[in-house]
Amino acid sequence: MTKKSIGWKFDNTYQKLPNIMLSKINPEKIAEPKLIIKNDDVSKLLGLNFIGYNDNELALLFSGNNLPEGTETIAQAYAGHQFGHFNILGDGRALILGEHITPKNKRYDLQFKGSGKTPYSRNGDGKAALGPMLREYIISEAMFRLNIPTSRSLAVVITGEKIIREKELPGAILTRVAESHIRVGTFQFVAFQQDLKSLKILLDYTINRHYKELEKSLSPALSLLKTVMTKQIDLIINWMRVGFIHGVMNTDNMTISGETIDYGPCAFMDIYNPKTVFSSIDYSGRYAFNNQPIIAQWNLLRFAECLLPFIDEDQSKAIKIAEETINEFSEIFKKKWIKMMCNKLGLIREDEADEKLINDLLTLMYQNKLDYTSTFAELSELKIPKNISLKNWYDEWKKRLEDNKHNNDDIKKIMKENNPRIIPRNHNVEKVIEEAYSNNYESFKKLLEAIKNPYSKNEKFRDFELEPKKINDQYQTFCGT
Repeated sequence: MTKKSIGWKFDNTYQKLPNIMLSKINPEKIAEPKLIIKNDDVSKLLGLNFIGYNDNELALLFSGNNLPEGTETIAQAYAGHQFGHFNILGDGRALILGEHITPKNKRYDLQFKGSGKTPYSRNGDGKAALGPMLREYIISEAMFRLNIPTSRSLAVVITGEKIIREKELPGAILTRVAESHIRVGTFQFVAFQQDLKSLKILLDYTINRHYKELEKSLSPALSLLKTVMTKQIDLIINWMRVGFIHGVMNTDNMTISGETIDYGPCAFMDIYNPKTVFSSIDYSGRYAFNNQPIIAQWNLLRFAECLLPFIDEDQSKAIKIAEETINEFSEIFKKKWIKMMCNKLGLIREDEADEKLINDLLTLMYQNKLDYTSTFAELSELKIPKNISLKNWYDEWKKRLEDNKHNNDDIKKIMKENNPRIIPRNHNVEKVIEEAYSNNYESFKKLLEAIKNPYSKNEKFRDFELEPKKINDQYQTFCGT
């Protein structure tokens, strides 16, 4: 019987951009690929059907040994401010297969991560270890289920190779799906070449691909800047809503589409501390939890610099317009942050005293080393908190809730929609990765099942709600390169 077509439909437009922006290169052949997991939900999103294809055939596909018809594999060139320092970069261990069009006419990049050396690998091997690829799979799926814009993972294969990081580790390749991989750093790379023609091509392409409605704007470049700023504000607000720390907010990791991307040294906060840092290389705390909005604004300034020639022909006017736009960031962010925190606390009707009530709670949580997720999940039940340090604050909050003039069911509903019960806690993520290194994927699959409904109470997954028995103040995550 002839196998049914998987349903690939590639229409590769990025490959038609100026050659300086990409390198055409094939993934390295893998001797013994083995499929670890395939994401059926993402397959459905893409309109793909893998029924009839066995794990060996899928391993050949997701390792890059057998590429789908229509792919044109490329590594993208981009630049980036890494911890504030400008560098010329590019996909050092990633390849875009092409742009797949879904039956609903949605366009997605498909990308391999860990598929071998590229012209941008510098001194790297272009490979990826199993642990970081499983981490990205877990965290990106959790973010999607938490209703936060994100890239997603379609599959993970192990390569049968051993790669050297802190120690010898099994190699792996992850297949990532995103609306695109156009970054602030993409614009920085072209701007650095001082090639206005190519920069205008990139600007027009980006608007056409992501924000076609801006083509009719009086100033498409300025409109793009404002739109991306709004997208990034909303994204960071969502990160902070759930206690997520990206860990490496370099300009090459800020997408124009507003998706969370590149899950390297990322993690979710347990005990509330605004200065929490997990990245092993963030010595100064640049990308700490509370610094994320400041860094987002800084990154947007770098984006604005790239767009200046198209905002106004008079550079001084262009700078003034761009600065005025970016200067609006703080006020917009603060209003949206207060609204988000009010949702977490069920404060439906606005009140000037809300900001103080919010900050008083965060101060108490910090002073008493309270868990971020558990505290808000507990408050969502409208019960007296177990921790006595919150008693006086709780009384004030209950008085404020009475001013809402909404019943408790409405209040609990909005709180439970904004306060997850389950996040991929660090100790659970480390456990499943450690077991995976011993070829045991049971805990990995159970964690993936648990994070599918992060806002719901389910006794089956009660263990995943629990705070760690012992907090590791020295916990670090690594980028995996």
